[in-house]
Amino acid sequence: MSGPFLSLIRWQVFRALVVPLALVLATAIALSACTTDDTETSEAADRAAQAAERAADAAQRAAAAAEESGQGGSQADGGSSAQAAQAAGRAADAATDAAQAAGEAASAASQAADRAAQAAQSASAAASRVGQDEQIEDEDPGDLTIYSGRGESLVGPIIERFEELTGIDVRVRYAGTAELAVAILEEGDRSPADVYYAQDAGALAALAENGVLSQLPNDIISSVPAELADASGRWVATSGRARVLVISPDRVPNPPTSVFDLVDPEWRGRVGWAPTNGSFQAFVTAMRQIHGEGATEEWLRGMIANDVRVYPKNSPQVQAVHDGELDIGLVNHYYLIRQTSVDSDWHGVNHFTDPGEAGALINIAGVALLNASDNDGNALRFIRFLLSEEGQTYFREQTFEYPVAAGVSAWPTLVSLDELNPPSLALTSLSDLEGTIALLEEVGALP
Repeated sequence: MSGPFLSLIRWQVFRALVVPLALVLATAIALSACTTDDTETSEAADRAAQAAERAADAAQRAAAAAEESGQGGSQADGGSSAQAAQAAGRAADAATDAAQAAGEAASAASQAADRAAQAAQSASAAASRVGQDEQIEDEDPGDLTIYSGRGESLVGPIIERFEELTGIDVRVRYAGTAELAVAILEEGDRSPADVYYAQDAGALAALAENGVLSQLPNDIISSVPAELADASGRWVATSGRARVLVISPDRVPNPPTSVFDLVDPEWRGRVGWAPTNGSFQAFVTAMRQIHGEGATEEWLRGMIANDVRVYPKNSPQVQAVHDGELDIGLVNHYYLIRQTSVDSDWHGVNHFTDPGEAGALINIAGVALLNASDNDGNALRFIRFLLSEEGQTYFREQTFEYPVAAGVSAWPTLVSLDELNPPSLALTSLSDLEGTIALLEEVGALP
């Protein structure tokens, strides 16, 4: 056999042996990189491995054929030369197979590497997103300042619950509803308050008229009946309550049917009120709207002349009736229910009066966002929380007020709102708080 022909066979055998083995090593490296669970990547890696195995097998066949060809080439006779030529042909065919298998292995390994790279890129992006989420969670949730005309014993727990759930640092200034409304007007744009939490609609309406409240989003306003929110979207109710007389059933077997009867001599020194209380002031405002300034002033002076007893707020009147110090108190319905829910022997009952008139007023507690607020997001989050199922359930089961948002019913022992006959008076008409305070000061009910 000629020298050039043998050199060609040796080159083909070299290519058949070395190239597939190099590709087997490359495939192994690609496979080691494919640690993902990605199905397509695993399949590509499998194809690379199979092609590499075929390349190695072809290389072995080429080597065997080359060896046979070399042995035949060392013999002198023609038959042996023919056998060597045949062996050389087989070696060439095996080398071709090896080259083809090596090409397939290279292609499959490349696909596996691409899939692995894509998987690594996706994993990196996911890790980046997780890192961003953790960064967001680690951010300071900020703070919130609430001016609350509602007492701490009533709303302190729900505010603390909001703080616990959100991590927001909540600061609360507790004071009278009217006092805080005046403070907000005096502070103007300098007010540190974000949210005004009022005990009655009158103060909210008054602030809305003065232009210091921001418009609330529609999802907040539409979560309550239309009559329990400002038509211009500046405030929204969070709970409702009814005006009642809390009475001693033993000492008052025949209670009055109207608050106007309380000026009769029969009730001298036996009735209490809380003229600094926001709910009482809203009640007087409703009386002014329904019965007029003259009749309201006459009733106020008649109560004072009848030795009405003054209390700082509603709950001490309920306690005084229980203790026998007072026979009748002008209060909201829920104070007594709070006591009887934990003490069935508590002395006192709620008595409803004045159907369709001021004594049967259904008022609300409500919230508003101030224009001066720098924390709109946290303020709206707080308002939505009060109107959520958890917030409304709190008012039902802890303060025993009427829930105002859909989905939460009133406390079972409460007279339903449908059974009551409140005056047909828009809550926004209770905005003349200044006029009421001026009248209370004029008659001597306020210092």
